[in-house]
Amino acid sequence: MTLDRWELLRMLGAAAGDPGSARAAGAVLGLPPCGDTEHAEVFAVNCPPYASVYLGTASTGRLAAFWAAAGLGMPPEPDHLTTLLGLYARLGAAAPEPGQLRPAHLRPAQLRHTLFREYLWPWLPAFLGAVSDLPAGALTPWAELTLCALRRERELDGGWDGPLPLALRQAPPADADGGPGELLDRLTTPLRSGIILTRRAVAAGAERAGAGQRIGNRRQALGIMLAAEPERTADWLADEADRWSRRHLAMVPGTPGDRVQQWWADRAARTARVLRAGDPAIAGVSVAG
Repeated sequence: MTLDRWELLRMLGAAAGDPGSARAAGAVLGLPPCGDTEHAEVFAVNCPPYASVYLGTASTGRLAAFWAAAGLGMPPEPDHLTTLLGLYARLGAAAPEPGQLRPAHLRPAQLRHTLFREYLWPWLPAFLGAVSDLPAGALTPWAELTLCALRRERELDGGWDGPLPLALRQAPPADADGGPGELLDRLTTPLRSGIILTRRAVAAGAERAGAGQRIGNRRQALGIMLAAEPERTADWLADEADRWSRRHLAMVPGTPGDRVQQWWADRAARTARVLRAGDPAIAGVSVAG
């Protein structure tokens, strides 16, 4: 079966909704079937598919305003990947290709461009990279295919001469003079650190740092790791931040100067530099976090 551009994007988004939808989409897309356990491991445990996790909670309110501007009732989960890609596909199907646009088509096209620039491209490449970092499974090729589709949308969207997405312009500072608690908050907040630390990544980092396998929420686990092995844990975190900085820059191969990915790369690089310079807050981290 050959899918058009919009149906492909809709089905890719549907795969993040629930295991049954993932299997139905995979069957059409030629992807391996996804079991319930793997689906939960990816989307419930490690990589929640919500824009607000990566762009901050304020993005939920802005999305509510966007849905209202589109003349649509707000769904229960307006920032969920399935919802966002479904809306993007719906708006795309409502407007023909650029050369065929008529005045009646301008509003759906403008809304689609805003949706992509403000609520899809700013977080999905990094999110899909985090999914790809997990042990290979049925959702690994899904993440790769979805990223390819988004890169194609980025190419078709043309040059971005306007400002950065609002979530990035209003992002909290990359570093601050706070204490240990603020440090842990910063490291586990992608919009502040420029990196995505999944539970799986933190467990691997604990093993590398010699702090043992850590089970529980990421913030608590990082606190235990930094208290037990501060230097080795900081080194691992700095390496992770450097890796993420390189990844952000590689998100658009052959297209230098993507300002959104450059923003993320700069933020991750800043995190790496602060950690290598010896963030004073590390010394105050205790087992209690």
